[in-house]
Amino acid sequence: MLSEAKFMTVAHWAKDLNEEDRELARRNMTEKLLPKGAYLLHEHDHVDAWFGVIDGLLKISVVAESGEMVSLTGISRSGWVGEGSVIKNEPRRYDVVALRDTSIALLNGRTFRWLMDNSPPFNKFLVRQLNERLGQFIAFVGYGRLLDPTARLARSIAWLFNPVLSPNDQLQLGISQEEIGLLSGMSRQTASKALRQPQTEGLLRLQHGRIEILDLERLSRYGTKL
Repeated sequence: MLSEAKFMTVAHWAKDLNEEDRELARRNMTEKLLPKGAYLLHEHDHVDAWFGVIDGLLKISVVAESGEMVSLTGISRSGWVGEGSVIKNEPRRYDVVALRDTSIALLNGRTFRWLMDNSPPFNKFLVRQLNERLGQFIAFVGYGRLLDPTARLARSIAWLFNPVLSPNDQLQLGISQEEIGLLSGMSRQTASKALRQPQTEGLLRLQHGRIEILDLERLSRYGTKL
C-alpha cells in the first residue's frame, strides 16, 4: 500500500473520488521498482493491473512483423497506461520498458473495474484518458510516416507533457538526449541534431540532462500547418 503522500502524487485522478473510494484505491495499490532497461511487461503478457509512473520514464513499443521495434510513446511522472487491457482483461499488445530507474504504482484490475463500475468521477476520468490516448495514436499513425525526424521528435517530447495523460505543473523534465532518441525511435546523434531546430525557434530549452518546454502548443503541432 502506498503512503498517502505518494498516492496523491501519482494518482491525480483520485482527488475527485469520494473518501471511501479513494482509500479503496490506495489500499489496493502497490509499488514496483524497475532498474534501467528492465521490462515492466512484454507483448502477450496477461497482467491484470493498471500502471502509473511515480518517478522515472517508461517507453511503450511494439515489434513489427519485420522485426523492427516501433516506439509508440513515453510515459513520464504521473502518467498512467494500460487501462484498455485492464477493462477488457486481455493480454497486452505492447512492450513496456524502463528507460531509467523507475518507480511504478500498480492498481489491481479488480479494484480498477470496481471503480469503473461504481465511481462516476473515475469513469469520467477514464473517458477523458481513453479519448486522449486515441487521439494520440491517431496522430501517430497519421503523421508518423509523413513527418521528418525533427517533427517526430518534437511530437514525442510534447506527448510527455500532455496535460491529460501526464499532468504536471512544471513544463520541464529530467531526460537525456539518449532517452529522447529512444522514445523517438532514432539514434542519440540524430536526436541531438533534430533538437537544434525547435530550440532555435524558441519552443524548448535544453540543459544538461533536462529539457524545458517554452511553447507546448507549437511543439505538439510541429511540422504541420494546423
